[in-house]
Amino acid sequence: MLGRVKKWLGIEGIKVQLIVPEGVIARDGVIQGQLQFYSMHAQTISSLHFKLIEKYIRGRKKRRLTDEYLLAEKEVHQLIEVPEKEVVEIDFDLNFEMVHSQMDELQSKNILLRGLIGAAKKLKSVRSEYRIEVEADVVGTALNPFDRKVITIAG
Repeated sequence: MLGRVKKWLGIEGIKVQLIVPEGVIARDGVIQGQLQFYSMHAQTISSLHFKLIEKYIRGRKKRRLTDEYLLAEKEVHQLIEVPEKEVVEIDFDLNFEMVHSQMDELQSKNILLRGLIGAAKKLKSVRSEYRIEVEADVVGTALNPFDRKVITIAG
């Protein structure tokens, strides 16, 4: 009985680890990485769901605003067998397209305003943080394993 509950909740089930480079070039438009799966019991993954999210932060203290933007999303329907106490590795790639604000567009197009806009962004404490997330749908479990990593995307 206890074994069924553990399996249903994903306890002692599949663990997923996301392996991606710390830095990615924005103009490449792709993140290549690897997933590692490990389980104490043989289980099957039915699909993988990837997301790349930008956390856009601006302002200071009480006036701080944060928005999140979905830059890429990908769902892979593939049956992956994870044997008992063995590591399974899967390679993946995630294509993305950067979202630019009006200030970013103006800064990249106008040489005369580039320094002024850069100073304004620094004054307003504007910054972006990026993270990649993966969730694995495991057959017969209610709680799916997931992992997330913070990455740097350079212009």
